Amino acid sequence: MAKAAARHILVSTEAECNKLKQQIADGADFAALAKQHSQCPSGRDGGALGTFSPGQMVREFDQVVFSAEIGKVQGPVKTQFGYHLVEVTMRTA
Repeated sequence: MAKAAARHILVSTEAECNKLKQQIADGADFAALAKQHSQCPSGRDGGALGTFSPGQMVREFDQVVFSAEIGKVQGPVKTQFGYHLVEVTMRTA
């Protein structure tokens, strides 16, 4: 079964999500921004979510994690929780 590892930053607005994505593109550290801005408890771990299989996360999140390029920040990804920036850090087939 496929497995993936990812980290994310969860915020409440699309505008804030886009602002953080631009900061990362400009060289800001993803983990530092997650610790500072993420509304998810994983923020204290730099946004790291650990390893998981398809179906363990909400559908919108799963679709990105199991299809996106590894190491490239994706988003904003809208879910019932808010807006996410997602970076896939590992994936197996």
